Formats: sequence, structure tokens, C-alpha cells
Amino acid sequence: MLQYAIDDFLHYLQVEKGLAPNTLSAYEQDLTTYRQFIAKERLKSEWTDVTKLDLIQYFSSLKENGKAATTIARNVSSLRMFHRFLLRDGIVNNDVSEHINTPKKPRKLPNVLSTLEVEKLLSINIKTPLDMRNKAMIELLYATGLRVTELIELNQSDFHRTMGFVRCVGKGSKERIIPVGDIALQAVNDYIDTARPKLVKQNKSENALFLNHHGRPLTRQGFWKIIKQLAQEVGIKKQISPHMLRHSFATHLLENGADLRAVQEMLGHEDISTTEIYTHVTKTRMKEVYNKYHPRA
Repeated sequence: MLQYAIDDFLHYLQVEKGLAPNTLSAYEQDLTTYRQFIAKERLKSEWTDVTKLDLIQYFSSLKENGKAATTIARNVSSLRMFHRFLLRDGIVNNDVSEHINTPKKPRKLPNVLSTLEVEKLLSINIKTPLDMRNKAMIELLYATGLRVTELIELNQSDFHRTMGFVRCVGKGSKERIIPVGDIALQAVNDYIDTARPKLVKQNKSENALFLNHHGRPLTRQGFWKIIKQLAQEVGIKKQISPHMLRHSFATHLLENGADLRAVQEMLGHEDISTTEIYTHVTKTRMKEVYNKYHPRA
């Protein structure tokens, strides 16, 4: 049965590779669509019967159905890994995904906030414990380049107040230590000392660093709503997202002369080519500034 091998593969990714739930969900989605194609369009019920032609036909069908190059590239990556797993576990005798080319993904520059827009976003008028929490979260995101999932999964013990760093577990369960600047450090300390005790309420044993008004861990959706509301209040017109603060963190560091390898390490990128996209952003911004201000541009 086709599904049994998929279940084994997903278990392998979860247990041995330590992939995050969102990543596992993406793999499962890709493999489910692939299995349905193999069963219904190619009329095959065993992975040993699947050929390279079946795989090529599947990728062609994705293209014909209008799937973006990024989606097809992700599917190529997922299915390559799956077919290698089938070979490794002796389910098949050859890897039909070998020498399948990945389509080139269009290089899309990440959207970033200007330093002025970041300042506006951080100019929160603190009146309530929730205001103090919001300022602490956004200061910490911009100071460290954390992903939003990493931010909301922080425990109190992950934030080292005296040493001035935060410990987080990122993609693939990889741990990294990131320094926290003085301003963000002060904002989080103020939240911990003043606001968090008021939010924690009856849940005294709750270890999550950032809490909602019920005293429970904040969710991704909750933080998304907060940052969109704040952006609207301060008049930022861009379609803002939590990830834009991560992009802005990296871009502003590089604009001010930071070492690319250091930025790679702080972001938790496995491949430096992923970090290099931010050098393209800085060059693009430089050109925009030149064209705008040079009298003979």
C-alpha cells in the first residue's frame, strides 16, 4: 500500500529529523497529492511500480495546473527525500528521483521596514500590561531576528537577563544563542517585572515568556493581529507581517556593516546563500536612495 510508506516517512521526519509540525504538514500535503496522482492517474498501487516517467508526469501535471515554480521546487525537494527514504529502507531497488532537476525559483526580495517605520512601530504608548508585553515582543523580534514561532515558544528560562542573550530552538530542533541589545533587554525586563505577573493570574506554573490576557501562551494568530493593529495605529501603509521584522533585522545589520556569517548564525540559516538575499536588498535600497537624491541620477 502506498500510504504505509508515507506514514513511515513522516514518522522518520518527526522522530529522527525533528522537523517542526508546520514543515511536517507541508511534506504530508505534497505526498498526499503525489500518492493520489500515482494511484488514480498512473494506476499503480506499489512504490516498486513507480518509474521516473511517472514522477516527470506528476511534475508536468503540477505545471499544467498552474502551480508556481516555488511550489513545484518544494515538491521536487519533498519527493526526492521520500524516494531516497524508500531506497534506504529497502522498499524499492532504485531511486527514480535521481537526476530530476529542480525548477529555478524566481528570486523574490523580502519586504523590509525602514528604520523610521521600525521606530514608529516601537513608539507604543504604554498604558496597560498588554501594551508593555507588545513593546517587549516587538523590541525582541527586531533585536534578534527570531521567527514568530520561536518568539511565542520562548520560556522564561530561555531569556537570560543578566547575560543579555536569548536561547531559542529553531527549524530542525537546532538551538542557537542570540545577543539582545540594551533597549530590547530593558523592554523585556520591564515586562517580566511589571506586566507578566499581572497577566499570569491563576496560571502561576505557566512557563511561557509571553502570555495573552487569559494568562496562557500567546499564539501566532494572536501576535499577527497585534502587529497589524499597531502598524495601522501608527500609520504604516505596508502590508506588514511578523516576518518583516526578521527581514528588517538582517537588512539593517548588513546595511551597517555586519558580517554576513554572523547574520547567518543569528538567523539560524543552514546555507549562507539564504542569508545572501539580504545583500541584494541592501544594494536595491542603495540604488533607490541614489536615484532619489543624486542630482544627475
